[in-house]
Amino acid sequence: MANEADQAEEVKETHDEGRSAYSLDISLPAALRDAVAAQDVASIDALMEPLHAADIADLLEQVSAAEREAWLSLWSKGIDGEVLSELEEGLREAVLDILPDEVIANAVRELDSDDVVDIVEYLEEEQQEQILDALEPADRAAVEAALSYPEETAGRLMQREIVAVPEHWSVGETIDYIRGKAGELPEEFYHIILTDPRMKPTGYVTLGRLLASVRSVMLADITEDSFRPIPASQPEEDVAYAFNQYHLISAPVVDDDGRLVGVITIDDAMIVLDMEAEEDILRLAGVGEESSLSDGVVETTKQRFPWLFVNLITSILASLVIAQFEAAIAQVVALAVLMPIVASMGGNAGTQSLTVAVRAIATRDLTASNLMRVVSREAGVGLINGAVFAVVMGIVGVVWFGTPMLGVVIGAAMVINLLVAGLAGIMVPVVLDRLKIDPALASGAFVTTVTDVVGFFSFLGLAVILLI
Repeated sequence: MANEADQAEEVKETHDEGRSAYSLDISLPAALRDAVAAQDVASIDALMEPLHAADIADLLEQVSAAEREAWLSLWSKGIDGEVLSELEEGLREAVLDILPDEVIANAVRELDSDDVVDIVEYLEEEQQEQILDALEPADRAAVEAALSYPEETAGRLMQREIVAVPEHWSVGETIDYIRGKAGELPEEFYHIILTDPRMKPTGYVTLGRLLASVRSVMLADITEDSFRPIPASQPEEDVAYAFNQYHLISAPVVDDDGRLVGVITIDDAMIVLDMEAEEDILRLAGVGEESSLSDGVVETTKQRFPWLFVNLITSILASLVIAQFEAAIAQVVALAVLMPIVASMGGNAGTQSLTVAVRAIATRDLTASNLMRVVSREAGVGLINGAVFAVVMGIVGVVWFGTPMLGVVIGAAMVINLLVAGLAGIMVPVVLDRLKIDPALASGAFVTTVTDVVGFFSFLGLAVILLI
């Protein structure tokens, strides 16, 4: 046993030396695999002991399913609620499937209600019931009340554990109340919420200002200007926007009658912001908004196939345009060599404008009041870039093929396509957003189609007019 303990300590020290305070040691997954393969419980415990819950969640994603199951069966401390709450949804379901009921029960009991809701809301009914049965009656009631709200709303995001006092209390009365409720308070909270006799929030006071004030000061005299109650039915992306826009730390949540039912804290709002940004990136790439490294081959294929099929249809449309100029291409072979350049440059320019537009729509920076200014800017950028690359490709066309008019054709087509690409990159997401269609999900296919069709048509059409 002494040798095992020494070995475990040596493993821990080795990895502590290479571990940044803000990143996972890159050698840790290999060390964990070795410890699991050797069924070395002491080394596994030593490797896990200093890690943050988020780092353990990352490790669970980096090992195979078989290694994950073996690791969790050998780890003497076992997984806790914090780790479960850090796992992405698909991986969390896989982990819950292999954990014994008593382990899951012990893990969720230590969590706040919002974290329990986050874990159970997308699980199968049988798994949900398994976790809810592990909770105390009061905690279960709080979780079930949150689950009664629609998905992706403030009601699902909030935690039911709150610190609220009557609006007529003084600092001294509040401090005495908090000290008397020490064992019943949330693990972390930032504001004391003031309520009227009907339990409607009327303001809040930060802990810092509370502790800096003398006992006789009334709470109503030291409330914060940032107080913004959030309806429980408000979409969670709107909640995240409010936190980011108004620099909120926490905000009370109210029901349809304006009564206090919970509180949302900044960590939950930032998770939503992160998820929204990640979803936009995945949608723009057409790989499915729930795609993750833990997905299997079949699941990943299902996520990507639809958008590859859409891309196939749009490519066929572009090919039909090319087919209309088959005779011209047969007479001037150089057209076949150069036309992909025009389409590719337009596609890249369109993607640049599209990315800026989708992000601006998501952050609500692109509005009706500044739309024309942004459109004008993108048109100007398209014209300038088009003119610059028209000169470059005009020279290339002359030098490469010895035909000055060919340089004129590709230069003019470049200007036309880059101008259209800039406009399409802005206008397509805006139009889709007005039609209540997610711009991140559908814009890419439309913009690519526009730039391909316009690029091929302008280049080949000008070639027919000027060269043949």
